[in-house]
Amino acid sequence: MKYSEQQYPLQDESYQIIGICMEVHRILGRGLLEIVYKDAIVNFGENSLITKRIVL
Repeated sequence: MKYSEQQYPLQDESYQIIGICMEVHRILGRGLLEIVYKDAIVNFGENSLITKRIVL
């Protein structure tokens, strides 16, 4: 479902971030420490919005 870009300006970025997180969780499974997931997300999304945001 697509909402108005004016009301929700970061829809595409949110979709990408959630997709990466779901893929990492699917691969690693549950029960790990947060740092493990964070490192996997950063490695999965190198040169992406997530990497740039975490570095800042």
